[in-house]
Amino acid sequence: MRHNPNTPSIAVVMGVAGAGKTTIGERLADRLDWEFIEGDRLHPPENVAKMQTGHPLTDADRAPWLGAIAQAIDAWQARSARGVITCSALKRDYRRRIIGDHSGVRLVYLDGSRELIAERLAARRGHFMPASLLDSQFAALEPPGPEENPITVAIDQSVDRIVRQIAAFLQAKARIQPPVSRVNRLMERG
Repeated sequence: MRHNPNTPSIAVVMGVAGAGKTTIGERLADRLDWEFIEGDRLHPPENVAKMQTGHPLTDADRAPWLGAIAQAIDAWQARSARGVITCSALKRDYRRRIIGDHSGVRLVYLDGSRELIAERLAARRGHFMPASLLDSQFAALEPPGPEENPITVAIDQSVDRIVRQIAAFLQAKARIQPPVSRVNRLMERG
């Protein structure tokens, strides 16, 4: 199915560790029937090992991972696919690297207090990112500004409600765009 390139077709779900990126991303992809990629799975093994030992990643450590995220987005765009990908995307520079100039990519920022996220990390089991790195995540975080046109969602509500809010926004944005054929007819008359 073809879609208007100006409507969101890819969502990058971002936030610090423990914000719920994987849970929200998976549920959002299921709800929209879009593809899903867990961005943490694209980390090189060295990054995972470094985080497991309680050491925060540097910008140099993150570079190959951000490149892999960008490649996944580019691949979806190349085949006009729709998808949801998770990525902490803590800094504006990281977001510029992964999103580039793709107009169909929308940033979804999962916003929550340090206290709430610390509680979630303390309860989380089986993830390579230890709770001890939360402070480094918040220190690196540059919340997206209005110029990045993010969908910002507070995480102090149910997963279902968060997913409904994001999906409603993405679907409403798609509905208000005129069909490509109508745009072409209007341009021909102009």
